[in-house]
Amino acid sequence: MLSTLGGGGGKPAKPSFVSYVTPEEINQTEKECSRKEKHPDLLPGEVIFCSAGPVLKSIKDDLFQRVVYGTLLCTNFRVSFISDEAPSDEEAAQLFKNKLYGENDIPLTCVDHIYGGFDDKKKLIISGFVKNKYPSKIIVCCKDLRLFHFSLAYAKEEDAKKIFQGIVYHCLEPKSLKCVFAFSYGEKTLLNKENQTKPKTVMFDTSEDWAQEIKRTKGNCKLISNNADFSISAKLPQFFIVPTHVTQEDLTKFDGKGIPIWCWSHHSGCALFKTASLPLMQEDASSQLYKSYMEGMLNAVAQTHLYSVKTEELSDSLPTVQDIQQSYSKFKQFFLLDNTNDFWMTDVKWFSSLEGSCWLDIIRQCLAKAVEVVECLEKENTNVLIMEEEGSDLCCVISSLVQLMFDPYYRTLGGFQSLIQKEWVMGGHRFLDRCNHLHLKDKEQSQAPVFLLFLESVWQLQQQYPPAFQFSETYLTVLSDSIDVSVFSTFLFNSPHHMASIAKAMLEPGQRSPVNWPTVWDWSVQFDSRAQDFFINPLYMERSRQDKAPRKMPRPKHQRHQSLPSSAFKFSPSAKKGFLKDETDSLKKMLRVKRLSRWMNSPDSAQASTREFFVAWQRRPLDYHGLLLPCLEGPTLRLWSQRYLRWIPEAQIFGGGSITILKKLADLLAEVQDLRGNLDRQACRADFNHQGVVARAKSSIQLSSAFPFTMPRSRSFKPAIPIGPLHSLITDSLADQEDEENLGIV
Repeated sequence: MLSTLGGGGGKPAKPSFVSYVTPEEINQTEKECSRKEKHPDLLPGEVIFCSAGPVLKSIKDDLFQRVVYGTLLCTNFRVSFISDEAPSDEEAAQLFKNKLYGENDIPLTCVDHIYGGFDDKKKLIISGFVKNKYPSKIIVCCKDLRLFHFSLAYAKEEDAKKIFQGIVYHCLEPKSLKCVFAFSYGEKTLLNKENQTKPKTVMFDTSEDWAQEIKRTKGNCKLISNNADFSISAKLPQFFIVPTHVTQEDLTKFDGKGIPIWCWSHHSGCALFKTASLPLMQEDASSQLYKSYMEGMLNAVAQTHLYSVKTEELSDSLPTVQDIQQSYSKFKQFFLLDNTNDFWMTDVKWFSSLEGSCWLDIIRQCLAKAVEVVECLEKENTNVLIMEEEGSDLCCVISSLVQLMFDPYYRTLGGFQSLIQKEWVMGGHRFLDRCNHLHLKDKEQSQAPVFLLFLESVWQLQQQYPPAFQFSETYLTVLSDSIDVSVFSTFLFNSPHHMASIAKAMLEPGQRSPVNWPTVWDWSVQFDSRAQDFFINPLYMERSRQDKAPRKMPRPKHQRHQSLPSSAFKFSPSAKKGFLKDETDSLKKMLRVKRLSRWMNSPDSAQASTREFFVAWQRRPLDYHGLLLPCLEGPTLRLWSQRYLRWIPEAQIFGGGSITILKKLADLLAEVQDLRGNLDRQACRADFNHQGVVARAKSSIQLSSAFPFTMPRSRSFKPAIPIGPLHSLITDSLADQEDEENLGIV
C-alpha cells in the first residue's frame, strides 16, 4: 500500500523532507538540553549569579591536552565548571574528596590572577576592566597553583560577556567583609560540635584553656582575664599570660604595645615572650617615658628566671613582610605552567631560578633564627623576648617554630592545631589583610603569605624527622589550601577583637541569631572520616607509657643566683645596709640584658656558635620526643613537591614517590595491628590509627607522586621528550656527555 502512494510506476517515492538543521546543530541542541538538566550541588547560602554555555575547558593530561564541553557558572562562593562528560568510575570512587568544592571549582578567594585571551594575546585583567569588551579565552591562576583555561568562543555573546564580567567583578573588585561567603554559609548552617574532629583542639578562648597551658608547661607567670570585653586593649586577646611582675597599670599603657606576652616555658624555668615594639621617638619627654616603660617590662621578664633576658628585634635580622611577598611572587611563577614546552623551558634552569627567588633562603633564615632562640633557652637558660612592629607576623613564626622544636605535644595533630590557635589566631595575626580576600587596594602593601612561610618551615622539619610528627604532609598541604576557602573563621579576621566586633554587629536588630562560623579544625566540614585518615603520618612513633611518666629535670644553677635575693627589689632583714645598692641604681647592672643578634661579634661568629650548638646536640642520642634541631645546610632544605608540583603532570612520578613508600608502610602497620589484635583477642584501634593512610587504596592501583590530590588514570608511560627550541640544546649536551664518557673509557 505504501508503494502505491509513491506513484503509478510502483517505484518508491523519493524523500521530499529537507532538513535545515545540520547534524552539528542537532548535537549542540542535545548538549544544551542535557546541560540544562545539570546543576551544581550548592552549599547552604550559595546563590548562582550568572552562567554561560557551551564553554570549553582545556585539560592537560599527561603529555596530551584535550578540551571538554560544559557550563561555566559564578556563585557567591566559587567559579564552577560543570562538564558534559559523565564522571568516570575512578572519580566516583575517589577517597579524598572535598565536600565544599571539587576539582573543577575555584573558590572566589582562591583566585590569584585572571588573564584574558585577545587574538592570541594574553593580557592581565585588573579590577575596573572595560565592561564592553570580553576575551575569547579566560585563564584563571589560583593561589593553590591550579591553572584553568576556559574558551568562550562557542557561547552566546551575551552569556559570554555576563560570565566574564561576573567572574572579574566577584573575584577582583573590592568588597566589604560581609560579602564574603562565610557570612551566607554561617547563617544557613547549624554546626554540630559533637562531630568535630578528634583529638580536641584547644581554642584558647577561655581562661581555663590558658590556665591549663601554663600548668602543663609549669610556667612562672600570671593569667590576665580582665580583657574579656577588650577594655585594656583591642590589640590583645581576651585572655593572655604575662610575667608576674607586670602591674595592672602597665597593661593600660600604649594600647598593649610593649607588653611581654608569654608563649612557652622551658623546663629549666626560663620562658619565651613576644611583644609589639614601641614606636621610635625623638629625644623628648615621650621618648624618656617609653624608655622607662620598656625597662620596667624587661625587668619583669628578667625576674621570671635568673634575672636575665635577651631581646631580639626580628625586623633587624629577618626579611620584611614586603620582602616575603616579593620573594613568593617570583617563586610561585615557576609552577604556573601553561603547557609542556613551558615545563621544559624552566627545567633547564630550575634550581638556579628557585634560588634566585630567595624563598627557600627566607625559610632557612627563619629556621636559623628559631635555633638561636632555642640555644638561649636550652644552653644559656635565659629568658628571651622577641619583638617586631606589630608582634603578630614574624613573632608568630619564630615562637611557633621554637615550641615545635622543644615540645613534642605540639607535634601531634591536636597539639599543632592548638599551637596555631594560640600563637596565630589569638596572637592577632592579620589573616584578612595578609591574604587580602577583600581585594582592597590600600591593603595590597600588607599582603604577604606569612602563615604559608610558617607551614613551609614546619614541612622542612617534618621531612627531616618524620617519626616525630603525628600529622602528615598531606595535612599540611590541605591546611595551606584551606587558607583561601572563604568559609572558616580561622583565616577570616585580623584579631580576636575584629571577630568579636563583627559578631556583635550581626546581633543588631534584623538579625535573628548569631552567625555560626565553622573553624578550619572542624575537618568534617571538608572531608569525611576516610579522607581524614590521610592526615595521619604512618611513620609517627608514639611515646611509650614508660616515657610518659613525668621526670624531674635538674634546674641549672647560675653563678649570680647565690648572691641575689629571691625578688629583684626586696631584701632580707639580715642584709647589710647598702647591699646591692650599686646594682639597683642601674638596670643594666641588675639585669643581663643583651641583644640576641648582637651577643656575638659578627654574623659569622653567630652562625659558628649555632653550628657548634647543633653539632653538640647531634652527638646525643636522637629522641623524637625531645629537642629537635633542623639541619640548615643547602641540600637539606627541599622543595615542597606535593604542594607545588601536584598539578603538573610532567613532574609526577607514576608508581613512585614518597606516597608509594608510605602506602607499603601503612599496609605493614595495618597487618601488624591485625596480628596484635588476634594475639590479644581485642581490637587495638586508637582514635587515629595508622592503617587509614593510603592503606585503603587498592593495591592494584598504581599511585602517582601527586596522590591523593590527583587520582591515577590510564596514562601513557612513554618518556617525555622535549621538543621545540630546547630540543637541540638538550640532545647536544647529552651527546657531548656521552662522548666524554666514551673518551674516559678509552
